[in-house]
Amino acid sequence: MIRSLTSGISGMQQFQQRLDVIGNNISNVNTTGYKSARVDFEDAFSQTVQAASPASGNSSAVAGIQIGSGVSTGAIRNQFTQGAVTRTGVQTDLAVNGGGFFIVKDPVSGSEYATRSGDFRIDQNGYLITNTGHRVQGFTDTVAPGNENLLATRGDLQINMGTPPSTLTIDPDATLSSYDINPEGIVTVRLSDGSQYIRGQVLLQGFSDPQALMKEGGNLYSGLANGGPVGANGPVAPGSNGLGTVQSGALELSNVDLASEFSSMITTQRAFQASARIISTSDEILQELVNLKR
Repeated sequence: MIRSLTSGISGMQQFQQRLDVIGNNISNVNTTGYKSARVDFEDAFSQTVQAASPASGNSSAVAGIQIGSGVSTGAIRNQFTQGAVTRTGVQTDLAVNGGGFFIVKDPVSGSEYATRSGDFRIDQNGYLITNTGHRVQGFTDTVAPGNENLLATRGDLQINMGTPPSTLTIDPDATLSSYDINPEGIVTVRLSDGSQYIRGQVLLQGFSDPQALMKEGGNLYSGLANGGPVGANGPVAPGSNGLGTVQSGALELSNVDLASEFSSMITTQRAFQASARIISTSDEILQELVNLKR
């Protein structure tokens, strides 16, 4: 009877945890770049009443007898499937079509994080940053058009005039008039005198085991080394190494499927009720046992 009580309690605890995960998924249905999570259950440790034994010349094999002690949570896995991409018309909004993460750095601590949320903006110094001030990482070189292969210096990406390439004739009084970011992450700036050149490149990082990344809040993931970064030299150009491309003026939406989440909520609620009924039934039987002696 005690075993059934323990099993019922473990069921209630684990299904409550699953409800917590479902509730978090639903609450983030409109969070940019959010990846939904799911709970994987596994059976708990079983008590062995009789060990199995192999067959011999004079006897058959004896099956083991084990009684389980309930359920436990094996893993809470993030589902890194592609979310829908929606147009915003804001140039600094970037969406990843395919695999890969943006890498951003905290300018104070120097810590780096991965994110799928591309709702960036440009600060007063021209740095491309997140809403919390983390700077987007990329190539920061300034090169003439057609010399993308010369991009090599990684750092905090700035969208400004920088130092124009010496091979171009630039009006000393020219100012930055516009810029664009192509699917390979190349940032091209245009000046008021009609000249243009490359002012860096947004980079992406792939991971061999993204499940090892840890959510830090603010749409950020830490533990980049644990995720198994793909490539020996850090982030690479979008569209290479099997990574996706970058779409400017768009954002990746949450990949939460509301229909699936509500369906899971119903089945989890019923499973929670069934576990509670196990405890009620066990209590009734224990009461009958106690009442045998009157």
